[in-house]
Amino acid sequence: MTGRTDHRLNWLLSSSTVSNLGDGIGKVAFPLLAVQVTKDPVLIAGLSATQFVPWLLFALVAGAILDRIDRRTAMIVANTARAVVVGVVAVLVATDSISIWLIYLAALLLGTAETLADSAANVLIPAVVQRERLEGANSKMQAAEIVGQTFLGGPVGSLTFAVFHAFPFLLNSAGFAIAAALLLGMAGSYRPQQEAERPRTALRTELAQGLRWVRRNALVLRLVLIAAAVSLVSELAQAQLVLYAVVELGLSPAAFGVFAFAGGIGGLAGAAVAPRLVRVAGRRAVLAAGILLCGAAFLAMGLSGSAILSSALFGLFAAAVVAVNVVLATVRHGLVPAELLGRVLGVWRTLVWGAIPVGALAGGVLTELLGRPSATFAVSGALLLGTGGAAILLLRRYRGAVDELDPRAAPVSD
Repeated sequence: MTGRTDHRLNWLLSSSTVSNLGDGIGKVAFPLLAVQVTKDPVLIAGLSATQFVPWLLFALVAGAILDRIDRRTAMIVANTARAVVVGVVAVLVATDSISIWLIYLAALLLGTAETLADSAANVLIPAVVQRERLEGANSKMQAAEIVGQTFLGGPVGSLTFAVFHAFPFLLNSAGFAIAAALLLGMAGSYRPQQEAERPRTALRTELAQGLRWVRRNALVLRLVLIAAAVSLVSELAQAQLVLYAVVELGLSPAAFGVFAFAGGIGGLAGAAVAPRLVRVAGRRAVLAAGILLCGAAFLAMGLSGSAILSSALFGLFAAAVVAVNVVLATVRHGLVPAELLGRVLGVWRTLVWGAIPVGALAGGVLTELLGRPSATFAVSGALLLGTGGAAILLLRRYRGAVDELDPRAAPVSD
């Protein structure tokens, strides 16, 4: 059983690593392409919003769809669709037929497919690993994302774009196609078992069922609120990172890359140590300590005037937030029924990821009011410390559910 589980997890991780590499290439190549087409700062800024909009509009629907169909098939179809869209972009770029509006359309289509592909990868994890190995699987998934998007995707995207503007899109298309093909190695059915036993209901009804389940499960609702608070409060500072580094620390734009590198190293470290920390201290302790460590790192960055110290602190923040994400994903996988996992994940990501643009906007306003990005980091750090304290209070009654993944310790109310 373990060997077969490892085999299926390896196929899933391989596919996710390749698709994350494609995501990383695209996140660099699309803005670079947009700058070649237009110098309008509003249109260029709007591209980022366009890439994010599908998560707000379709995360709930994607989750409901994943609770109806074979999740591996959904991931294959979504990655194939992404390969086709990016392949068309490569042809348009090569023939000098691209426009900013076609770039917007491609970003919207890719983002929509991404909601299905990434959500499917997440909800597949409990189907390919045993319960006691969820922590390790989630850590590996986090590491795959960091390596693909931070360390490989960005540099590959920028370097290949410099050689030939269509080059990164060709690589991107090939990467998504390979990611889809790798999933063919995962033998078996990945459709929720209860799906075949219950009558088909309207999609709207199933969405409402997922929302009601989250609202009635006191622990999962608390975890969603904690995750959303961390997302919003940390984004206050993260959205100001470039100003903090360039304006206050005096780094050149090229040297700013040290923060991305430190964050990537820290994230990998967090993914590596999270399962061991959980075995030693328990999930509640790692979750609360991780949030508190995030707050301490940002508060110290707000007080620091050293680029070296600040980059190290940012790496510490990244390690802590990845450990927090590993624990949250594992508890979600352990407590949510398989037939509801897609819809619950849709609710989760809509709230948690929806907090990101709110936090970014609030961070800009806060920096404008306080006059310095470092002050925003200090405020963000203090609020994260408060969030960590709130998490301790909110979860104090749920030791069995969080540390032992016992759903009976977090019953759903009527």
